[in-house]
Amino acid sequence: VQLQASGGGWMQPGGSLRLSCAAAGRTWSSATMSWFRQTPGKEREFVAGMRWSGGNKDYAYVDSVRGRFTISRDNGKNTVYLQMNSLKPEDTAVYYCAATPKRLISSSRSNSGQYDYWGQGTLVTVSS
Repeated sequence: VQLQASGGGWMQPGGSLRLSCAAAGRTWSSATMSWFRQTPGKEREFVAGMRWSGGNKDYAYVDSVRGRFTISRDNGKNTVYLQMNSLKPEDTAVYYCAATPKRLISSSRSNSGQYDYWGQGTLVTVSS
């Protein structure tokens, strides 16, 4: 399985960006996919995750992005998105998508060690 992340770039505070993570090589009927981010000198931080099984989905967000970021999935394209609105300078980071065929419970979703596959990272810079 290969994950290809894209959509990063520069944006002014208050603006929006949408990240994409396309999964190639396998389609899962149930799985967990999430977004993490990392800044220099800091550990990788969980941002948002979703798990699905058939038509059932549930979501989790870190408190700092809840209400501003939305994770979603396009089944037909085997792609997960992260819509980021009301961006703040503190959202600046390299964003990584991650996936596992395990259906992780909410408390496990933030554990980067639970994921089997990672994208290459896409840089998001928020500044004026």
